[in-house]
Amino acid sequence: MLRLTALLAGVALLLTGSGLLGTLLAVSGGAAGFGAGTLGLVMSGYFAGFFMGTFFAPSLIRRIGHIRAFAFFSALAAIAVLLHPLWLNAWLWGLLRIVTGIALVGLYTVIESWLNAEPDPRQRSRAFSLYMVVNLSALALGQVLLMVSNAPAMSMFMLIAMLICAAVLPITATRLIPPEVPSVPRLKLSRLYGMAPVATVAAGLSGLAMGAFWGLLPVYAGEVGLDSDGVARFMLTAIAGGALLQWPLGHISDGHDRRTGLVALCLAAGGIAVVASMPMVQMQTWLLFGLFFFYGGLAFSLYPFAVAHMLDYLPREHLLSGCSSLLLVHGVGAAIGPALAGAAMQQFGPAALPLYFAVVLGALALFTTTRLLSFSRLRTHPVVFRLMLRTTPAALELMPETDVAPPPDTPPNPPDKEVH
Repeated sequence: MLRLTALLAGVALLLTGSGLLGTLLAVSGGAAGFGAGTLGLVMSGYFAGFFMGTFFAPSLIRRIGHIRAFAFFSALAAIAVLLHPLWLNAWLWGLLRIVTGIALVGLYTVIESWLNAEPDPRQRSRAFSLYMVVNLSALALGQVLLMVSNAPAMSMFMLIAMLICAAVLPITATRLIPPEVPSVPRLKLSRLYGMAPVATVAAGLSGLAMGAFWGLLPVYAGEVGLDSDGVARFMLTAIAGGALLQWPLGHISDGHDRRTGLVALCLAAGGIAVVASMPMVQMQTWLLFGLFFFYGGLAFSLYPFAVAHMLDYLPREHLLSGCSSLLLVHGVGAAIGPALAGAAMQQFGPAALPLYFAVVLGALALFTTTRLLSFSRLRTHPVVFRLMLRTTPAALELMPETDVAPPPDTPPNPPDKEVH
């Protein structure tokens, strides 16, 4: 595991800069007079770029190699970051967010394929868990940097670019042999839905919610009266909730029908969102912080719940391709979410964002309840819930559940069964 220290250090630096950038853009865009609808479209650009990058970043990495690809994508990301304060133009910012998304998915693919080169499945499992902890910790640290710094926005953009460039140092210094970039197949969405409808819909709707969460929650915090320091604290609180509550919430679902847990998560998070939309609550800062601490813990659990539910049922030979397709569905939702929520906030004010969360989560609860009441579960090989953030297909092979080769003495899977 010590051999992976350089990779995890690069991840930490990269994600600290990325976490800081999202919040800084919301604060700076608000100060520049961008409305919520405009910022929603701008923030959608990142997820659209991330989605597009998953298709061509792996081929570039195979062609020029891991280290040169990492340097290439780092330079691209740093340039995009530094251009933001030079031109306060919404169209340009949207384009730069697309470029940033493409660059970051390339960087993640390099790191995750390297992590996946660990031959011991038990070590890969530990690496996956540690990688997700580093992800969440770095995103939180980015908010801390915005809190403790009184520097002007230009200096903060420069700091982000420096963090991205600093991530190159441990990666280029590693002595690990560059691995092959995995070519992860995708299960046809129609077949994925036929085999795991609840997981598929949950991935898409959680993407709609989490895309808006990352893109517009800082905007919401600013519009309810928090200054830049308060916005950073607010985001840190929500991320901390996601980091601290996600695993225990998911662990409770192990051994049970996860659809029941998914309905409970949606109803609880949706109820919190409705309360947070009330004007008297928005005026009580301490109450708003507490609500979004628990909302973060619940909302961050939705996508891992979808993955775990799918892994409980799909035959082993389809697990990796199923995870990749589920990630695709989640990514599409994340690209659309900020634009939809931003338009709602532009029309109805900041309270529209938590209400948007409530509508999306209510729809997921309704769909899951319908399936739960109509069909009994056919759980074939239950798995353990894992702390997880949306990542690239390269990271999926770190999970031992997606290992194509079954362990010795494992009976073959039964024929495909529809999962309701």
